Amino acid sequence: MLLLMIAPLGIVCAYSLLTRGPYGGVMRPWSIGAYGRLADPLYATILVRSFWISGVTTTLCLVLAFPLALFISRSGRRKNLYLSLVILPFWTSFLIRTYAWMFLLRDTGLINTVLQTLHVVRQPLPLLYNDGAVILGLVYAYLPFAVLPLYATIERMDVTLLEAAADLGARPWQTMLRVMLPLAAPGFIAAGVLVFIPCLGSYLTPDLLGGGKTVLIGNLIQNQFTTARDWPFGAAASLALMALVMVLLAVALRRRREALL
Repeated sequence: MLLLMIAPLGIVCAYSLLTRGPYGGVMRPWSIGAYGRLADPLYATILVRSFWISGVTTTLCLVLAFPLALFISRSGRRKNLYLSLVILPFWTSFLIRTYAWMFLLRDTGLINTVLQTLHVVRQPLPLLYNDGAVILGLVYAYLPFAVLPLYATIERMDVTLLEAAADLGARPWQTMLRVMLPLAAPGFIAAGVLVFIPCLGSYLTPDLLGGGKTVLIGNLIQNQFTTARDWPFGAAASLALMALVMVLLAVALRRRREALL
């Protein structure tokens, strides 16, 4: 932990308090000017957009992952097969999978070609380089991170509680809403955290599928360390994002504990 987390974090903290060099990098004097730039309304807009897209992605992943995890948990001997299929995309490079979506969604891609061949549309649909394409790519990338913790929670669930609800006259949808979903709450929380945080810091998917039109906080930070070569501001933005996420997680977990009590 000291070598792989604390030391790099200390370096980032030090960079955030230095000054940008004339040709990039960092130099003295020490300054907090990088943090002052975060008050610019432009960066607040990017942050709000990042939270919105990450929230929508997380919601869609949870909605899709729960029935899939429930199906896998009730698949008997085929559980291992279905779990293998869930993690199968990880066997391929994430960059290649993102480029595959670009080929599918572009104006001359498979989807628009089929729709035009079937005379469903006359002009290609704008499926690429927008927020919808970014959300689709993020859902595809992080859906397994939602399925696995939900599956682990449902697998450990006491089936006799569901049977008791049915014996007491609860209909299937009532059992789902009032018994299964509350029992699966820890899995939803774990899945939400595992999806939301990587989405918030993602930069490759918005860059490729958004075409530069969808700039998230991850793209802003990445550009500061590469194109702009403003390491102090990039480090300050990284630390500010990390601090904000940690505060939100602490508040959410505290409210969860209060609700349980």
